[in-house]
Amino acid sequence: MGQAQSLGTLRGTVADSLSGQPLVGVSVGLQGQPGGTATDALGTFRLAGLAPGSYTVRVGALGYRGKAQAAMVAAGETRTVSFAIAASALNLSEVTVSQPRDPNQSLAAINQIDKVLRPVNSAQDLLRLVPGLFIAQHAGGGKAEQIFLRGFDVDHGTDFAVSVDGLPVNMVSHAHGQGYADFHFVIPETVEQLKVYKGPYTARFGDFATAGAGEFSTKTRLDASQVKLEVGRFDTRRALVMLDLLGNNNRHLFSKKSESAYVAAEYNFTNSYFDQKQDFRRFNGLAKYTGQLSDRTALTVLGSHFTSSWDASGQIPESAVREGVISRFGSIDPSEGGNTDRTNASVVLTTGLPGDAVIRQQLYYSRYNFNLFSNFTFFLNDEENGDEINQTDDRNIYGYTGTYDRDDRLGSRTLHTTFGLGTRIDNTDLTLRRAVRRTITDTITAGRVQERNFNAYLDETLALTNRLTLNAAVRADVFVFDFNGNYTDEDGARQPIDGRKTRARVSPKLNLYYQVSPTVQLFARSGFGFHSNDARGVVRGTVNDNALPRAIGYEAGSTFKPMPGMVVNAALWALHLQDELVYVGDEAIVESAGRTRRYGADLSVRYQLTRFLFADVDLNYNHGRLVGVAEGQNFIPLAPHFTSVGGLTLKNPRGFSASVRYRHLDSRAANEDNSIRARGYFLLDGVLSYTQPRFQIGATAENLLNVDWNEAQFANPSRLRGQTAPVEEQLHFTPGTPFFVKVNASVFF
Repeated sequence: MGQAQSLGTLRGTVADSLSGQPLVGVSVGLQGQPGGTATDALGTFRLAGLAPGSYTVRVGALGYRGKAQAAMVAAGETRTVSFAIAASALNLSEVTVSQPRDPNQSLAAINQIDKVLRPVNSAQDLLRLVPGLFIAQHAGGGKAEQIFLRGFDVDHGTDFAVSVDGLPVNMVSHAHGQGYADFHFVIPETVEQLKVYKGPYTARFGDFATAGAGEFSTKTRLDASQVKLEVGRFDTRRALVMLDLLGNNNRHLFSKKSESAYVAAEYNFTNSYFDQKQDFRRFNGLAKYTGQLSDRTALTVLGSHFTSSWDASGQIPESAVREGVISRFGSIDPSEGGNTDRTNASVVLTTGLPGDAVIRQQLYYSRYNFNLFSNFTFFLNDEENGDEINQTDDRNIYGYTGTYDRDDRLGSRTLHTTFGLGTRIDNTDLTLRRAVRRTITDTITAGRVQERNFNAYLDETLALTNRLTLNAAVRADVFVFDFNGNYTDEDGARQPIDGRKTRARVSPKLNLYYQVSPTVQLFARSGFGFHSNDARGVVRGTVNDNALPRAIGYEAGSTFKPMPGMVVNAALWALHLQDELVYVGDEAIVESAGRTRRYGADLSVRYQLTRFLFADVDLNYNHGRLVGVAEGQNFIPLAPHFTSVGGLTLKNPRGFSASVRYRHLDSRAANEDNSIRARGYFLLDGVLSYTQPRFQIGATAENLLNVDWNEAQFANPSRLRGQTAPVEEQLHFTPGTPFFVKVNASVFF
């Protein structure tokens, strides 16, 4: 007891020097000593168990100038220090490889660098910030992209969880695909931070987080108001307005402490490069308030609205192009397309409690509509009218998430505890109907889904030694699947469905981190995860035993700095799925592909060559196979084998900046026996800009070499109108962007 009473404590806060807003996740440490901590959700930190003496406290965050301050701690004393740090140009020598507040975010250094360096011109580019993630669009610009990551064809989000400001993007039991993640409601210029978690190792994520999860956060404040105009090939036009409502004039809304509020809106239009004009239109609007109500209370209020409509060319068969029936940019069914909209509201209250605890509570609501016309097989089933289908989704989402964080002492060691509690309720009306040139002719299935998820998790991070950290967690999820509706059976008779099924899943996690030196961290991670099945399939019992198919993953690797200006992340990983579920959109059913296993290696390198010149590369090898299937018949369709992205970036805060980047996705099996191959590609893109305090002008070029490449690809049978040749399975594709250039101009005020 006497020894404990002789130890002291350092408390402190870290804020942005310009806005006064508290900064979250800033690294805090004592000079010359291992370990450390990071600021919490209120920008505060605590270093306990300090022997009496003089210390130098250092704080640092990427994009901010590091700062140090001397502090004298007496026996039994609690000394308070405060820091206000200023934004600065990117300097990789200041990047730290450890994440004391969130150790499972081993890609944090890479993500922070990429957000500063990699050009972002669209919502799609935001997803590409995830190392190793590729996307493909195959039904017009308004539909969610197909995602590829860690050997997965994730479809539209079945195995990768996405959130924005705590709002879930993935849709359960969606009309078009399980886990459907339409990210287009995000304005790219408003995004401030991305956190990437590969694999099922983090208890905060439940459904869909098998291959990983991506958390996007929008800005808490604007550096300046902005008006931006873009014009490009194929009748492409875009306008953006971002307005700072409070500025730096000490105006306030709810308190006399630090506050910020802004609105942003964008409008997009393009006819795209297809023979049939796409007539794509999208509007996004966002309003956000962030403020300190008191020293220990923060409030965030957000509202957004998104609407989009488009005509789509859809995927086309290779044979039709080869035989001259249509051009490479032609269409078989020109009536494909759709419209969608989403409205979001969110309130987050963060409160500091006695005992250095912080509780964060979020309530959110989303109103969502989706209406899609598509045709995968053309005239295969109906040689006269065609096989066009219409999928609709009319949905309300209600949710709550709460977390309780605190630090405790176990002897001389620090134990960080996080307890999370949440619920999500989806009420949606779903239909799948047959159509002819967007005229509804028949209903295949229709009904109402109510799907509820209740979850809780306990996450413990213990510093076993000054270098070794243990993270252990367990998560519990309960799902209630309700469906009331009908479907058409194989004989064409209408069959009613009305049922409820309840399923649960417990997912333990265990992770170890070893800090070899300030520049080298080793990690070994393992965990169970899952993704939910479509409620219609669960209630009907078609794949009832697979309501929540389990995944288990494990990996080992390191984040290290072989030299001050270089950051490297490397990992060897494996992932096993109890069942690979494939959503069949034109029948509204889920098919089971059985067990799968994947393993691979990821390598990411970021290197600062000079003060303003940076190089980066991601190399991702993946090997996946169906389990229990004969060799040669066990390929996982469309699973990537090797992917790579990289480039050179000249980043000058004032003056000229430029970037040349490549994307490579290799050829891979498009069906189980590898008899049909999806074609790989190598693309070069470029960005050029000139920036001054009051304006910016720039240009973006995609596919600089103007190569013919396939974006989305599928192996399936189809029939053209009047076709007499035998129907065979073949490759269908959506052509990728040809050479495309757009210019932009921005004014800041």
